Amino acid sequence: MEDAPAKGLARKRLTTAELVDGVRAGDRAILGQAITLVESNARSHQVQAQDMLAQLLPHTGNARRIGITGVPGVGKSTFIEALGTKLTAEGHRVAVLAVDPTSGVTGGSILGDKTRMNKLSRDDHAFVRPSPTSGSLGGVNRKTRETLLVCEAAGYDVILIETVGVGQSETLVADMVDFFLVLMLAGAGDELQGIKRGILELADVIAVNKADGDNALNAQRARHEYASALKLMRPTTPTWKPRALTCSGQTGEGLNELWETIEAHRRALTESGELALRRKNQLRGWMWSMVEARALDALHQHPLVKQNAVTLEEAVLDGTTTPTLAAAALLRAFGIEP
Repeated sequence: MEDAPAKGLARKRLTTAELVDGVRAGDRAILGQAITLVESNARSHQVQAQDMLAQLLPHTGNARRIGITGVPGVGKSTFIEALGTKLTAEGHRVAVLAVDPTSGVTGGSILGDKTRMNKLSRDDHAFVRPSPTSGSLGGVNRKTRETLLVCEAAGYDVILIETVGVGQSETLVADMVDFFLVLMLAGAGDELQGIKRGILELADVIAVNKADGDNALNAQRARHEYASALKLMRPTTPTWKPRALTCSGQTGEGLNELWETIEAHRRALTESGELALRRKNQLRGWMWSMVEARALDALHQHPLVKQNAVTLEEAVLDGTTTPTLAAAALLRAFGIEP
């Protein structure tokens, strides 16, 4: 049984050709419908979405793909609006994909990014799209990647992907972008205790935000501490050494230097051939992650697995069998000999 049609698809359903032509023409209304189609879980919508994506694929791949994360309160939305506005003023077309958490209790999501990015969302050269994860990292993986491709096909040459915070979803986002930016605050000693080492290892640049007014000196001190911390990390590529900068989303201070650094990173990886290799590896990883997600879903939905799962779970909890034996029994029920 199919899910109910996604909100936004209840209106007259466009043909695949109309969607492709509208996206390529930069029609924002059709772009929104195309992304809604991609985000839908209804089987018929997914079939059409994949047909559309296959036709758009030759027109993708030319954008700068930038992931942005940061600790709570770091001012990501203000920063992204300031950077996006700067870039559109310089002739770029900017798409912001804000990965928004969906409540595991209510199923609702905040989706407040258009409210928090008032100026950018009204910019004719920008497109802000909050995207719920549906409580699943797999939702980030497929829907955000496919939305990114649709935006590239629509002519957006800078794609900014904002993550919900510091956590596991950051690794997924880092695996779909060319450049990963971690925003931090002054007070590096305390912040370094609270941020996972793994997140720092993903960073191409750490930018200390809110480096303005009375906080400017503290931000410079924090930058030095982060720069020292980065020296202890293994770079993600031999071509680029991660660095620490300061900036202010409020005043725009440091944004020029940051963008020049992002462009320098792109040139370095392009000239070495690593950018093309990274994207190929990301595509391969994307394919296998989809295989794993679908296989796991098929396992959970298999009638014999569902029939035996509760009994085996209880046996594990009671200590009458081991998790390994229980897992083997479920795999046999699915038709796999462990």
